[in-house]
Amino acid sequence: MLRRERLLRTLTFFLRPAFLLRVVGRFQAVIGFDRSMALASSAFTALIPLTVLAGAVLGGMVHVDAAQWIIQRYDLDGAGAEAVTYLFSPVQEASAAVGVLGVLFLMVSVLSFARAAQRLVEQTWGLSPLSVRNSRNGLWWIFSLGGYALAAGWISAVLGGWAGGLPAAVCEAAVSAVFLVWSGWILSAKRVRGVELIPFGITGAVLVSVYSWAAALYLPRLFNSYTGRYGVVGAVFAMLSALFAAMFVIVASAVLGREVSEELARIRQGRHPSEHEVRRQWEDVLEQTRSRWRTVREDVVRRRAKRGATDR
Repeated sequence: MLRRERLLRTLTFFLRPAFLLRVVGRFQAVIGFDRSMALASSAFTALIPLTVLAGAVLGGMVHVDAAQWIIQRYDLDGAGAEAVTYLFSPVQEASAAVGVLGVLFLMVSVLSFARAAQRLVEQTWGLSPLSVRNSRNGLWWIFSLGGYALAAGWISAVLGGWAGGLPAAVCEAAVSAVFLVWSGWILSAKRVRGVELIPFGITGAVLVSVYSWAAALYLPRLFNSYTGRYGVVGAVFAMLSALFAAMFVIVASAVLGREVSEELARIRQGRHPSEHEVRRQWEDVLEQTRSRWRTVREDVVRRRAKRGATDR
């Protein structure tokens, strides 16, 4: 009983109107929707060519089959599975010779994606931009992103069939939390302490897990629908949509994590609002809701009465 009351009090505190308005304000300050689209576009132009190249170059040494992993992860079949296989299948001669311009373009795309993620961290935590001066940390982050993808794929393959996938989900959430904390630390050029990034890691891991669960249900239908209409181009549209949703989750997690971190700092300093203030905020919201509901009802009754008088 005490735990339930404490949980309710905590939720009431962090979901109070003033806190939610600060979260929304910070999301607007980082231009959240545009930032999500920029990250999705950069991820698409960088990670897909990098995955194809890795499959072509490392195929003889390590079995790297991104298409098969995506098909199994999201249970694709039919046109969706065929389009993903075609999209991620490298040309047979790709391992023999990779053009210099292709490698340069790939490097630029990868670093552009890293800088897009770096700008998210810098804007969310109010840091001065480093741009290309942080390229080395950006490359380290790209390598760690590849390691994270391999670890998540291995966990899903090994533990995905046990207890309805719950152990896999828990392990993936833990790995996601560590990776997100590491990402904020390395992309900020170590200007943000790891302790300040823990709320970001936890909220991000929870939201990413929810997104993964929802994507496993919805993406097969999305892929099959788009590829049935547009062919391979439909798979591109579906992947961009999925990437946008994933990046939106990351942006929202960063914003929420920053605000939670600041709120916890205020609590440690004794500057948090009292229970009376929190209760007053909720009472004001409820009173405004009731007032608007009464206004709507009165307007509906007045229109019905006017319509009835007109019909007579």
